[in-house]
Amino acid sequence: QVQLVESGGGLVQPGGSLRLSCVASGFTFSRHTMSWYRQAPGKERELVAFILNTGGSINYADSVQGRFTISRDNAKNTVYLQMNSLKPEDTALYYCKNGFGDWGQGTQVTVSS
Repeated sequence: QVQLVESGGGLVQPGGSLRLSCVASGFTFSRHTMSWYRQAPGKERELVAFILNTGGSINYADSVQGRFTISRDNAKNTVYLQMNSLKPEDTALYYCKNGFGDWGQGTQVTVSS
């Protein structure tokens, strides 16, 4: 049974940082490209970043380039999203996704003063 469990969200002031984690189980994590998506209220879900199974190729949405960093630890079956210089427009429910198209339940990030 595939499980993707996100954590690390919360309320943070503009300019602050958060580190999201997504712990995977039920599939061979090291063989999968892993992605982070987000969905803000009233908006479509959008791709934030993805990382290939070896960690050798990474891509980011233009809106987060230079502020967010995706990484993975295949020994821990975990993918991370380090988010720095957060802006109110980063407020969203953040999800991870594996190469099969399975989703986690999401973790809420709210950027507000």
